[in-house]
Amino acid sequence: MKIRDFLIGVATGVAATIIIKETANRVSPYVPANHVLNNVKAAFKKEAPIDGSWIYMKTEDFYNGVTTVPVYKGGISRIMNGEMESFEFAADARSGIIVDLKRL
Repeated sequence: MKIRDFLIGVATGVAATIIIKETANRVSPYVPANHVLNNVKAAFKKEAPIDGSWIYMKTEDFYNGVTTVPVYKGGISRIMNGEMESFEFAADARSGIIVDLKRL
């Protein structure tokens, strides 16, 4: 096998990988909403049991003071020290990271 043939094979593999990755990002650039909700619930369960939770499955634009990002909005309720606590959150739809959390 010539080095030229080997390099052509490597270049073809790299190009195919890039094309597949870009196509996958265009088809579904966001983390599924239920995965985001499960991650938020897991973080809250570390402190207290969860009483209820919800999430909007469609993204909304959220301005964080610097830039606008697509987010999922949702909420969590739990009983902490005998009192009901409710929270609303906005999670980045691309990474699932919470960008806003408000106690109601």
